[in-house]
Amino acid sequence: MKFLIISGLSGAGKSQAASALEDMGYYCVDNMPPVLIPQFAQLCLATKGKYEKVALVTDVRGGQSFEGLYTALDKLTEMNCPYAILFIEASQETIIARYKETRRPHPLVTGGQSLEQAVTREEALLSQLRARADYIVNTTGMTHGNMRRRLLSLFGSDKPGNPMVVTVTTFGYKYGLPLDADLVFDVRFLPNPYYIEELKTQTGLDDGVSDFLNSYRQTGDFMKMLEEFISYLLPKYTEEGKTSLTVAFGCTGGKHRSVFVGHHMADYISRLGYHVYENNRDVGR
Repeated sequence: MKFLIISGLSGAGKSQAASALEDMGYYCVDNMPPVLIPQFAQLCLATKGKYEKVALVTDVRGGQSFEGLYTALDKLTEMNCPYAILFIEASQETIIARYKETRRPHPLVTGGQSLEQAVTREEALLSQLRARADYIVNTTGMTHGNMRRRLLSLFGSDKPGNPMVVTVTTFGYKYGLPLDADLVFDVRFLPNPYYIEELKTQTGLDDGVSDFLNSYRQTGDFMKMLEEFISYLLPKYTEEGKTSLTVAFGCTGGKHRSVFVGHHMADYISRLGYHVYENNRDVGR
């Protein structure tokens, strides 16, 4: 089991880090009391593989002492539960600017104390934990996409192939657009097998429909250009830290042309090294 402790400065981006890790398959828990960490780890170990990757966020909310966390980490070691510490930080100027933008109170601000003093105090409280960290990510000047890419490079490399999951969905326009689609391609310009009597009851997965569509030059030209476009585009999404993408292909009824194109592209994208799920939404209608 991979057990990750996320900590760091308030306003540095711990919640965003947890969100990104959740997209990578981590089970994330925010603000768990340190005293409960060993018990929680024991429960995860008892599931025998159900929770293979776990991330816990712990910080100074409520002005807590970190002695309890250090005790919990020692207990994890005694339990033979390997763990790593991810420390998220940013410059004082960046953190102060972020708090001014959100207008939220810093957890260590008390009566008469400035935001700058609170950040300085927090840095001192976390200095020992920072020294024990296995990974340190400084988010100063980072966009959300940059942070996701950084975390993907640190914690997403155990996946075989490309870490982004691509769902290829086919649909019929007469039944409405898929609401979760990131990219939508309208393939209604291709010849329609529906008007061929022996193909009417078949689908784009059948050889008869495939042979019919492949007999037209425009199908081959389109598929070639589509492959080039997709092979160019997908790495750009990966570079932005995107971990899932839905590509949709639509025709009139969602049974022939869209299914033919979607099935071909699912196979092509898989050969590019991505995890692919194929969903023919309306093929049975």
